[in-house]
Amino acid sequence: MAHYTIWIIIFFTIAGVIIRPFKVPEAIWATGGAVVLVILQLISPADAFLGIAKGSDVYLFLIGMMLLAETAREEKFFDWLAAHATKMAKGSSTRLFLLIYLVGVIVTTFLSNDATAVVLTPAVAAAVKAAKVEKQLPYLLICAFIANAASFVLPISNPANLVIYGSHMPPLLQWLPQYIIPSIVAIGVTYFMLYLTQRKTLKQKIESNILIPVLSEGGRTAIFGIAITAVILLAASALNIQLGLPTAITGILTSAIVIIRARKNPLTVVKGVSWSVLPLVGGLFVLVEALSKTGIIQILNLLLHQSAQNSVNQTVWGSGVIIAFACNLINNLPVGLITGSVVQGDHIPEIVKSAALIGVDLGPNLSITGSLATILWLVALRREGQSVSAWAFLKLGFLIMTVALLFTIASLWI
Repeated sequence: MAHYTIWIIIFFTIAGVIIRPFKVPEAIWATGGAVVLVILQLISPADAFLGIAKGSDVYLFLIGMMLLAETAREEKFFDWLAAHATKMAKGSSTRLFLLIYLVGVIVTTFLSNDATAVVLTPAVAAAVKAAKVEKQLPYLLICAFIANAASFVLPISNPANLVIYGSHMPPLLQWLPQYIIPSIVAIGVTYFMLYLTQRKTLKQKIESNILIPVLSEGGRTAIFGIAITAVILLAASALNIQLGLPTAITGILTSAIVIIRARKNPLTVVKGVSWSVLPLVGGLFVLVEALSKTGIIQILNLLLHQSAQNSVNQTVWGSGVIIAFACNLINNLPVGLITGSVVQGDHIPEIVKSAALIGVDLGPNLSITGSLATILWLVALRREGQSVSAWAFLKLGFLIMTVALLFTIASLWI
């Protein structure tokens, strides 16, 4: 009976996170579900704390990246970057589409997919307004789709990567050969499919005489900090060092230096950070810890082992596709946590782990509720006076994500 109760609580908690009834923040639903589990003694306080502690590297990573991204946003770095892309388009809407897409690839690769959703979306909106683009949605859609498509170029490109691998994160020199071709395929196919669906809308004139905003001294410092952070994290990954602490240190130091040099109030940056993401992730870790008490993770682990023994190829396709679609039912963060607990067992072929990670990272391009990054993108979109219905995104996402997913999984054998 206790197992059924855990399942019911988790179901309503995840539903609350995705649907946000009464506009209650996602973090409230996640932490509320965790607290209910403890109060009903379905999970002990010690086990709940253990679940929270398992996410320590993820929290540190998010803190560093959110501070770095918010500092760069505050110094108008992303506006400057998007304005340059718009000017380079030279009046071509198709070229502008490609350039914004490439900017999205860079931001996602080095600052994570959440940064692309949160800070690049308003920058792109400002750039297309300056270019007097009549139909702006195709350019804003880029921020949603590339945030997931480019999120496994590097281990730092998506917090879900840290969740799935945990302390078993492959070193950079192992990660790159494993994921560079699938990343290129995912980025390329997603671009092609997105352009194919938007090509008629892109037949419009855009302004070529774009005013480039002056990049402040703080903005230049932020660029330097981002570059240093990327180098440090690449080195840490190459040395098989967990990425959370280096990310937190470089993010905090860069923000502090920029704030001091620009003589700004630090609260300006601190208030702009979405701190609610931390309790949201912590609550989800507790839910997964409770879920493990029901034996479901052990059952999934056993089924995965048996499937891999029978046919590795079928397991690769099955795990990648099933996980990709599951992300859109209960969001990719809890799916990533469960997947990480399952695939971290011994004797799971690396190609199966790769397919699982691709499913978690790329699968959310199907729907608005698929990932935290897409939810954050929708919030940013609404602030710019734009809107996309869940059904419209689903129709577009089904075509783009499915094709990209199949090609990307297939590329694992190259």
